[in-house]
Amino acid sequence: MRIQLISEAVEPRWKNYRRFLKPIFNSTFLTINYQSEKTDATVVLIRDAEMRRMNKEFRNIDKTTDVLTFMDDEEASYLGDVFVNVDALERQATDYGHSLKREFCFLVTHGALHLLGYDHQNEQESKEMFSLQEEILREIAPRITKEV
Repeated sequence: MRIQLISEAVEPRWKNYRRFLKPIFNSTFLTINYQSEKTDATVVLIRDAEMRRMNKEFRNIDKTTDVLTFMDDEEASYLGDVFVNVDALERQATDYGHSLKREFCFLVTHGALHLLGYDHQNEQESKEMFSLQEEILREIAPRITKEV
């Protein structure tokens, strides 16, 4: 498994969050009993303006969002890309009273589940996906930080 973090568009402090990526993806794979060679991914940290542009281009929604994912169906080992909006991450951490680390882990877990085919287009899908997300966060919390 190779999980890459691209963070050139944001402050250098976000590079420290790289250490959370493998535990998040490992726990996600274990929780859903994922059995595939396709385990590589990239997490890209971006800002509101870029996320809004991408959301408009790819989903025809002219506003920002917190996470966008793009599955890769061509490479044998590559799942795809998770784009995380750090501006939304910071707002949501404040709104929900979470640490930045906890919100980062939440959003990356959300993106990882999307890469693995989970969605929240209806109530049943939402219930399943968000339940898995919370289970994964509980699993990784002790291994990552007391704050998550």
